[in-house]
Amino acid sequence: MTKKYLLGQSLVELLLAMGLAAILLPALLTGLISSREGKAQQNQRVEAVSLLNEAVEATRSVKEKGWGNIATSGLFHPEIDPLDSSWLLVAAEESISNFTRSISISDVYRDQSGNIVTTGGTLDPSTKKATITVSWASPLPSQISSTLYLARLDNLSLVHTTQEDFNSGILSGTTVRETDPSPEQIPDDGEIVLSAGGGGDWCAPLTSIVEELDLPKSGKATAVTAIEGEAYAGTGENSAGESLADINITNTNPPIASLIETVDGYKTNDIFGEDDYAYIATDKNSEEAAIFDISQIPFTWVGKMNPPVNENGESIFVSGNTGYLVVKRKLWNYDLTSKVGDRPEIDTDGVDLAGEGRSVYVVGGYAYVAIEGNNNVQLQIIDVATNQSNMTVVGQADINNQHGQDVYVNQTGTRAYIVTNATSPEEKEFHIVDTTNKTNPVKIGPGYYTNGMSPEGIEVVPGGRAIIVGRGGEEYQVVDITDENSPVRCGGMDVDSGIFDSASILESDGDAYTYIVSGDADSEFKIIQGGPGGQFNTSGTFESSIIDRSAEPYKTAFNRIIASVNEPTNTDIKLQVAVAEAIDNSCSNITFDYAGPDGNSDTFFEFSNNLIAGPIPYSSGQSGYKNPGECFRYKAFFETTDSGTTPIIYDVTINYSP
Repeated sequence: MTKKYLLGQSLVELLLAMGLAAILLPALLTGLISSREGKAQQNQRVEAVSLLNEAVEATRSVKEKGWGNIATSGLFHPEIDPLDSSWLLVAAEESISNFTRSISISDVYRDQSGNIVTTGGTLDPSTKKATITVSWASPLPSQISSTLYLARLDNLSLVHTTQEDFNSGILSGTTVRETDPSPEQIPDDGEIVLSAGGGGDWCAPLTSIVEELDLPKSGKATAVTAIEGEAYAGTGENSAGESLADINITNTNPPIASLIETVDGYKTNDIFGEDDYAYIATDKNSEEAAIFDISQIPFTWVGKMNPPVNENGESIFVSGNTGYLVVKRKLWNYDLTSKVGDRPEIDTDGVDLAGEGRSVYVVGGYAYVAIEGNNNVQLQIIDVATNQSNMTVVGQADINNQHGQDVYVNQTGTRAYIVTNATSPEEKEFHIVDTTNKTNPVKIGPGYYTNGMSPEGIEVVPGGRAIIVGRGGEEYQVVDITDENSPVRCGGMDVDSGIFDSASILESDGDAYTYIVSGDADSEFKIIQGGPGGQFNTSGTFESSIIDRSAEPYKTAFNRIIASVNEPTNTDIKLQVAVAEAIDNSCSNITFDYAGPDGNSDTFFEFSNNLIAGPIPYSSGQSGYKNPGECFRYKAFFETTDSGTTPIIYDVTINYSP
């Protein structure tokens, strides 16, 4: 047998083995090394996680001890406080064995929707970002981190609601009065309103009667009207009294009433007075209204209004050079450019009413007439300006299926206040009517029940009070009408002889009075001082007392303002806020820069749904505005175009985070 040998086979196998070794050995060696280093890296990570968690809990603990502990941005590390063994943050990062640990505190910014943003936005001083990082260099350079957003969760509140709270602020054209009593009323509960004049209290008339006068003769006074310094009273139920009594009223405190002059010969149903002339609605068919020159004594008869009907003059009103006279079921208008002689009708056939007219009041080119004798109509509105020669009924209202007795209208012609002869809690006697739309007047709310009184007259006085006078029950009642949907009695008094008419006056020096004529034989004429005091103003401001947080160890974030308010028609109320830094740990002598919800000085927190509320801005374009800060106050702005109504602040709540 011949043996054959393959030359070079061993060399090939050797080369193959070397090639495989070159491929496999690095992987095996790397695996062995990685296995050893991976174990070490894993151990490092486990320890790093422990350090990270410890720092996270330390950061939370420090924040819970007080916001001031994390209020400053910067780089920190946690340490144990040797005094109480609690955590505290110390500046700079720290090294622990082979690890480096740090806590980075930074500011947080939000967009207009409140979302956190990394660029732009507005600083949120009640939120901080904490980034905790642990790093190590071997076996492999690595780090782990955790991010926390820390917020001031404490939300404390301070409430201003008492008279003491409000009186400690700065009142300019405004005043503080007692809130009307209620079962749940807070002791000393108060509210802020525009100054309404007078030094008395509309709601306490019995203690505010400052003068009485006995009118001459024995007739029953049933009508009164007034201008500053004078009142005019007359009789209507019989002719035993004076037809017209001119009463001088001094501008003193208290005022003194004295009789100037009288006129007789008529039964007077209504009176209207001006500086030099007095007009009386009478029972004389030849002159249903008589005109007297009262500029000098003795008074002289100068003219009359004599419509072409033989009926009684019931109510009279003068506006400019036009006189308006209600005679039964007609309203007539007269040219008073001259007062002398038989004054001519402008609308020669007058305007027909839906029933017998009881009272007329003219404002802004419209006459408002209280209607008696038509269960479906108690108030009619007549356009007396568009075409004086053809006055036109443009609107009417069914108040309560009863008979209208008297009507009063506010200065802007947007509200009529009417009393009727209703005698039940369901129908009620006093009602408020929205007359903004003259063609569609609308009754507001359920009205007010006088509880047994038969109303004769209605007046509305500054401060959101209506005065109802009449016979029976409580004859003088004062009604809080600041909530038109729920009028409520705030005071009254009994005058058993009855009160037949009233007139209110607001003097130029701010004094406010109501004059009434009653059946009291020896003191028919009475003067009641109104209030809540202060010079009457159509605008004013209130600056709160300073909320002083300067004694706290760190700044306070003022978060939200909530004011419970009332903003009747024809009024306006709004707020601004101011936050400032203390000077030498004191809020004294601070100049406050006020701002609205966007931080600007020309914007305001506005009224909505009986509240003025919103977040207090953290930033402002004004150099003196700093939130968080130590010193806070708010400012309220009041306005009205109607002397009978005022905006009201009932209480103000400030939410803040210490």
